[in-house]
Amino acid sequence: MEELIRQAAGILAAKRNVVALTGAGISVESGIPPFRGKGGLWEKIDPMQYAHIDAFLKDPAEVWEVLIKSMKEVLDRARPNAAHQALYRLERLGILKTIITQNVDGLHQAAGSTDVIEFHGSFAVQRCMDCQASFDTGSLELDSLPPLCRCGGVLRPDVVFFGEMIPPNHLKRSQLLSAACEAMLVIGTSATVEPAAYMPVIAKRSGAVIIEINPEPTPLTGEITDLALMGKAGRVMSRLAEQVEKLMA
Repeated sequence: MEELIRQAAGILAAKRNVVALTGAGISVESGIPPFRGKGGLWEKIDPMQYAHIDAFLKDPAEVWEVLIKSMKEVLDRARPNAAHQALYRLERLGILKTIITQNVDGLHQAAGSTDVIEFHGSFAVQRCMDCQASFDTGSLELDSLPPLCRCGGVLRPDVVFFGEMIPPNHLKRSQLLSAACEAMLVIGTSATVEPAAYMPVIAKRSGAVIIEINPEPTPLTGEITDLALMGKAGRVMSRLAEQVEKLMA
């Protein structure tokens, strides 16, 4: 593993246009369970019943009670972990330019990262469905559900529910950045959910080096990935950032 980390660090230290694609796995060490897979939220809750926009529009109080309230409690306690911090360290070195994330937890920004494309929106923000005013999720009082805006409109997380489209500008910019980058870090994603899973393919076809950090192999590992660093994101990314910093000192 250490030899692979040194190889990956050498590649990153020589680049000036690196993009990262992150998924739920990068936030597990912050106490945020994944949505999919073993132990994921969708094993306990039917996403079509509680995470579809039609379900929210039909009964926002029930969706807030069953899904959103518990998510808020988890995210209120969550803090950036070593992997989030390592990405910010790479940004400060002038290597990492953009993070494309499937996560809605806002932890990349909390760690200091400045250019984050949130494919599925951000749970850190609530938006009024009537006047479009926005509110910090952490500041909300949940004395009654659903919480209401000052105008009386229902508040909803500023996320992409099932049944809604990923913002076209986010998709287009992600595609352009993936095609232009020299290397891509793929961290904590199963690489099975489109269109995010296709970004490493775009990068690879454009000549980028793909460095994957995951606890176990994914569909990318044998086909697209150039260097696979199998392990927990926090430890691997910390060691990787440390090695890059040494090379650039």
